[in-house]
Amino acid sequence: MSPDRHSFHVHLVSDATGETLVAVARAAASQYAAASSIEHVYPLVRSARQLERVLDEIADEPGIVLYTLVDEDLIGKLESRCRDLGCPCLSVLEPVFTLLRSYLGTEQNKQPGAQHVLNADYFKRIDALNYTMAHDDGQYADDLAAADVVLLGVSRTSKTPTSIYLANRGVKTANIPLIPDLPPPHGLEKLKGPLIVGLVASPERIVAIRHNRVLGLEGAMPGRLQDGAYVDPDSVAAEITASRRFCARHGWPTIDVTRRSIEETAAGVIAMLNEHRAKRLAAVIATT
Repeated sequence: MSPDRHSFHVHLVSDATGETLVAVARAAASQYAAASSIEHVYPLVRSARQLERVLDEIADEPGIVLYTLVDEDLIGKLESRCRDLGCPCLSVLEPVFTLLRSYLGTEQNKQPGAQHVLNADYFKRIDALNYTMAHDDGQYADDLAAADVVLLGVSRTSKTPTSIYLANRGVKTANIPLIPDLPPPHGLEKLKGPLIVGLVASPERIVAIRHNRVLGLEGAMPGRLQDGAYVDPDSVAAEITASRRFCARHGWPTIDVTRRSIEETAAGVIAMLNEHRAKRLAAVIATT
């Protein structure tokens, strides 16, 4: 497929997972709404043979080339071939390396995938993910005190995906559904350690998502899914109002996820968590 004036090929070449590169490329491309990028992602490129296959694909679909490589030989071959092909080629990390070299007065280690070593932070993320998966959708609610964050919300307020995203950032996250006529878990109101955050959305947004869910289940709908209240706008509005009041009554902050991505919601939660931890630390210092 050849790009037209409304689309362009972006080749993303990395010697690690490529997550950083993809995130940077998408963040930049999102600022150009008139054109769409066609992504080609090549992770774990660490040998000349692997690079040759990448270069063949770049030649077949010319476009912009962004890379995160640290091997000088591979970089030289990539940049040389891109010049021959007339493809713009850029290291997205080199400006950062240059700044760090200038500030620290030392060279980088040039170790591919150095950020993915099995260190304490890695195992912290694994521990958080295990906890979060075990405490999804109200499970094991007697163990909420071990959480860093507890998310509350009516059905379809993105509690689970937000929880998983936070877990990948090393945040132990439990999520609790707020269901009409069912009390919240015993002891929730008495939790002192975790940050408790309510997720809310507009009734129109929730109704639309729930309609899609019902249609996707194709009749295999247990309990409330067969009940019109699940997708009734007035009932949904009442659910959301009740959830807002519940959080307000206990002084728990809320985040409106109507127009937020999972990443934006998680960023808001992390900001609140940092403030929450700072206040708890200040309280401990004040009592010592």
